[in-house]
Amino acid sequence: MNKAPVTKNQELELTITDLSYEGKGVAKIERYPLFIANALPGETVVAHVMKAGKNFGFAKVIKRLNDSPQRATAIEDKYMQTGIAPLEHLKYAAQLEFKRTQIVELLKKAHLEQLQVAPTVGMTTPTHYRNKAQIPVRMVRGQLETGFFHQNSHRLIPMENFLIQDPRIDEVVKKVRDIMRKYQVIAYNEDGHSGILRHLIVRRGHYSHEVMVILVTRTKRMPQSEQITQAILQECPDVVSVIQNINQEKTNVILGSKDRLLAGKAQITDTLNGINFAISAHSFYQVNSVQTERLYQEVAQRAELTGNETVIDAYCGIGTISLNLAAKAKQVYGVEIVPEAIADARKNAEMNKIANTTFEVGTASEWMTKWSQAGLKPDVVVFDPPRKGLDNEVIQSTVTLAPRKIVYVSCNPATLVRDLQIFIQQGYEIKQPILPVDQFPQTVHVESVTVLERA
Repeated sequence: MNKAPVTKNQELELTITDLSYEGKGVAKIERYPLFIANALPGETVVAHVMKAGKNFGFAKVIKRLNDSPQRATAIEDKYMQTGIAPLEHLKYAAQLEFKRTQIVELLKKAHLEQLQVAPTVGMTTPTHYRNKAQIPVRMVRGQLETGFFHQNSHRLIPMENFLIQDPRIDEVVKKVRDIMRKYQVIAYNEDGHSGILRHLIVRRGHYSHEVMVILVTRTKRMPQSEQITQAILQECPDVVSVIQNINQEKTNVILGSKDRLLAGKAQITDTLNGINFAISAHSFYQVNSVQTERLYQEVAQRAELTGNETVIDAYCGIGTISLNLAAKAKQVYGVEIVPEAIADARKNAEMNKIANTTFEVGTASEWMTKWSQAGLKPDVVVFDPPRKGLDNEVIQSTVTLAPRKIVYVSCNPATLVRDLQIFIQQGYEIKQPILPVDQFPQTVHVESVTVLERA
């Protein structure tokens, strides 16, 4: 058995040579990689080995002997400790290049280095962009606190400014926290599965400025819920929806399936590229409105629609991409496995008086097979799948439908490259550069748009 060239608790002087896809510094000892948080290429550090596995280890910085020219100043440890902003220590231009490089490296590994990757589309202000916050609530030293868990633990770090959230959301979180303290609400205790308030979720319309507050409770009853609701409405006049979500399970899943509307309306509205969307407590809605508009504009541009095309949107959610494309297409068909999302998509189409969309509940492969049997011939298929990418059945049913163009929006470069390889084997080619879009500044995530054309 190979023995690691380092041992736990050893202290070493190391030079960082690379950044891992998780944003950790990489130093190598006899080809053995050590992953080190808050360390950048070109920096020499004194590091303490935390863990030495057979193939790689983890260490932490005790002292930095020099700074990389790419190091951002005025960083706060808590954002990195909680994993909210793991790239906060890297200057923004370098973050954009890091994201582009992730895609380039994965293409190289797959022997697709001939494919071009464009510079990452960044934000003018790469902070305070999230329109939704999901904040854990715990008792810390006998007081109800909101904050974030320390990475790889369930120890809450109390926080008031979350750096990447809309500042108004931070203010609402603080106000609701203070109201909960005033009414002596007990926060959830994971160990004993006791207490009441588990999470606080706040959504805010980027353009509408409507705010929704969701109180996730372990219990069906929340003591003094009427007084608490009234206090929230009084303290935060922009709150138009207060919902209690009940989650009685011992689980890390945040939302339970039962909602109670405590005040206002069940949905807030917001706008993307001039189209209105109703957003409920459970809706999947992109968290960065500014970059989502850019992303959808890029999708529409790359689809090169003239008004005569039939389009399939294969993971349509509440219809955000479908409705953005409908104005430029003849007909758009959307499919999504979540029934509530399809109900929302239909409602959104109606609200915007968009009549050339059809939304169906089911899996993408199931409906693509049905549409194929019905003789539907799409010109363009758009994908925006979850992180796991496309199932083989979806790829095969797409190939059967033989659209002349596929526009693939990906949130995971690894599954994107895997899927592109299969499409290329099936006779599709990529002529224009893959476009990375920074939807989540200060984090390691990267979205991208790829266009595949039938050869």
